[in-house]
Amino acid sequence: MSTQSNIAVQANQSLSGKVALVTGGSRGIGAATAKRLASQGAAVAITYASNSASAEEVVQQIRDSGGNAIAIKANSAKADEIRHAVAETVKQLGGLDILVNNAGVATMAAIDDFAEADFDQLIAVNVKGIFIAVQEAIRHMKSGGRIINIGSINAQIVPFPGMSVYSLSKGAVATFTRGLARDLGSRGITVNNIQPGPVDTDMNPADGDFADTLRGIMALPRYGKADEIAGLVSYLVSDEAAYVTGASWNIDGGFGL
Repeated sequence: MSTQSNIAVQANQSLSGKVALVTGGSRGIGAATAKRLASQGAAVAITYASNSASAEEVVQQIRDSGGNAIAIKANSAKADEIRHAVAETVKQLGGLDILVNNAGVATMAAIDDFAEADFDQLIAVNVKGIFIAVQEAIRHMKSGGRIINIGSINAQIVPFPGMSVYSLSKGAVATFTRGLARDLGSRGITVNNIQPGPVDTDMNPADGDFADTLRGIMALPRYGKADEIAGLVSYLVSDEAAYVTGASWNIDGGFGL
């Protein structure tokens, strides 16, 4: 079944009238999430840092299936561009109900050799980028708003040397999520953190150099699919999850057991 068909066959319109912003939505988990939310009736904005062709392809697939989507160029390492993306989402789509902080980078290196510039970039995107996006989004969100952060199982499990700084950033996301849940609970906004294990994406392909090693330490010896992560996002933004906040959800094939 084609990607477009997967979008079109969704009969559940539970997000009709909602507006979602998915950062880093031009590929992988972000693209799958944008398509899933659109299939349920949400108007969706996605951001991309440089690959306009991929972003426009995602938007066109959503539009071809009867959905409403836009793409906004925004580097999540740059606060002003994130602020612009939120403002454009509200301006073009009429509001903001759902924020999915998906944009992220991964740099691995021995701590002795980890370049300060790489550290700054990783923290800028994986941590500060989420802070700025949340701060801007909540200016527009009403009660019932949903914030989903895409973290990593590496916040809890660090299987190899060289992952300390990346794990630091994802641990910060998990802790920030808990604090935000406290900050925003009285306003009726929920905040949750999804912690994927190995997922078959451009960043970590299922046929990559470390794939066999990773499969060897998982209870389910396979990589996850981006659509599976999108399915968990779909639940957490639904009315059924209205009582769920401040949680970190491992979706890792038993990687963290």
